Amino acid sequence: MPLLFFSRRFLIFSTVIPFIISIALYRLDTFNPSHLPDDALVYSTTSIPPLVNDRLLTGAEFIGVGLLNKPEDIAYDRDSGLIYTGCVDGWVKRVKALDSANDSVVEDWVNTGGRPLGITFGLHGEVIVADAYKGLLNISDDGKKTELLTDEAEGVSFKLTDAVAVGDNGVLYFTDASYKYDYSQSSFDFLEGKPHGRLMSFDPTTRKTRVLLRDLYFANGVSMSPDQTHLVFCETPIRRCSKYYINEERVEVFIQSLPGYPDNIRYDGDGHYWIAMPTGVTTFLKLSMRYPLVRKLTAMVAKWGFNLMSAEDAGVLQVGLDGNPIALYHDHKVTHLTTGVKIGEYLYCGSLLHSRILRLHLQKYPAQKSI
Repeated sequence: MPLLFFSRRFLIFSTVIPFIISIALYRLDTFNPSHLPDDALVYSTTSIPPLVNDRLLTGAEFIGVGLLNKPEDIAYDRDSGLIYTGCVDGWVKRVKALDSANDSVVEDWVNTGGRPLGITFGLHGEVIVADAYKGLLNISDDGKKTELLTDEAEGVSFKLTDAVAVGDNGVLYFTDASYKYDYSQSSFDFLEGKPHGRLMSFDPTTRKTRVLLRDLYFANGVSMSPDQTHLVFCETPIRRCSKYYINEERVEVFIQSLPGYPDNIRYDGDGHYWIAMPTGVTTFLKLSMRYPLVRKLTAMVAKWGFNLMSAEDAGVLQVGLDGNPIALYHDHKVTHLTTGVKIGEYLYCGSLLHSRILRLHLQKYPAQKSI
């Protein structure tokens, strides 16, 4: 009998009481995820292109290894032949990519004191930076002058200034991924599943910041169309890119049900957009996106320092001006690719995880038709 009593008491303390404590913690936690839109939970093959290279690492070269600390975005200056990229340590660095990746030169150029993400060039050669913590910055006079252009709109401060594009008229278009969570908390915005993102414009002439769209799901990459009529922007957790027509102020879907979660989108000047996806659609992410309960539990665990949101199968999707997919370059061993920029015959990829830029020769290692 004493043994039986001990077994029952052990059962209570080892299972029932922890279960009750877990329920209490769950109810007390104020994190409250929402259901995502139904179309964000559709997983189809419509966005899978006819051409695929599923071994991106084969033939890939690495530039600036150990010298580029998580280079998130990439901008190429054709006049100087230099690549500009923003790193997690606050540095905007300049890279001279040479035929031999190992011989490429990396220069510490300007430190913003924040976290530079999106990068583009203004009409007069200035470098425009979307800094996650600082806001929208203008770096001019060969790096000697850094000016804050804007860090709030409609009385709401930016929490995560993310990506930026420029029109031929000089107007800057950019995203604030979340007005609730900052860069260090970005995974919680993803898990909460609520639309905290905004698409905005800044006119350097009038110095006016204007909100074009609000209630976006983690508004991420943005690119100007070649005819200057619309923008294409990405919403990461719902795997969708949309068009925003500037004069008409209307929105339509560009491509959805992507094979991964989109980050930056870049136009290559040759009739194609390149959409970087830091991770493909994993089984865990499918469950998380469908069930708010899973996302809440994931967030609770994350507060204790455990990350359950593993990434895999990152890649870059090439699409036409009509949004139809053309080619996909990916690899199950690669994660956290954030940008794909085509420069000459090469695809250059930034990363949120690795301390280097990945480069792939597109002619030597092309995407091919699946057998």
